[in-house]
Amino acid sequence: MNVSDNARHDLMMKHFAGLPAATLAAKACFRRPARSLPARVTLDSSAVDAMTDFKHVIAVTIEPRANIDEANRKMIENGIRMLLVVEDPDSVLGIVTAGDMLGERPMQIVQERGIRHSDIEVRDIVTLHAMLEVMQMRDVLNARVGHVVATLKRTQRQHALVVEPNDGDACQAVRGMFSASQIARQLGVPVHVGNVARTFAEIETLLNH
Repeated sequence: MNVSDNARHDLMMKHFAGLPAATLAAKACFRRPARSLPARVTLDSSAVDAMTDFKHVIAVTIEPRANIDEANRKMIENGIRMLLVVEDPDSVLGIVTAGDMLGERPMQIVQERGIRHSDIEVRDIVTLHAMLEVMQMRDVLNARVGHVVATLKRTQRQHALVVEPNDGDACQAVRGMFSASQIARQLGVPVHVGNVARTFAEIETLLNH
């Protein structure tokens, strides 16, 4: 800032007084998100009990031009297996999962292009929005965990996004997501999303045995 800017800044600051301050207390705690997922659910539990809600948990995102190593590092640092692939300004292009990075596609790209594995970009392996089935939040609110598991089995994917209308405009907003591995931890049993039992009744029968 030049001299006149400094003088203007000092003049403005005369209207503000510093806030009271003190030292941090010993063994201070810290605030956590207002809502956390329950440790245990059943197939009859409300579906929202198994949904990662982006109103309470910040979505972890990555840009399409980021390399595959950066995507892997973000997943490890955040203890997750899926990232939203976002173009500026906050436009969801699709998703990338740990399965995408560990599958055959990266090796095919290495062989086809003659590049290093670390040179692969997220946009090379992203699952684009047109390939993703999503659930409506209004349906999730009235659904049970068993319905979500059945949906994951039908789509044969480890993750599913939940969307809702965005307040104030016509944008479709990603409200949250479901993860088969998260639901498995909460149910206490594996959740396989291959071409096996698909109906709520079939899944309930298998879990009861």
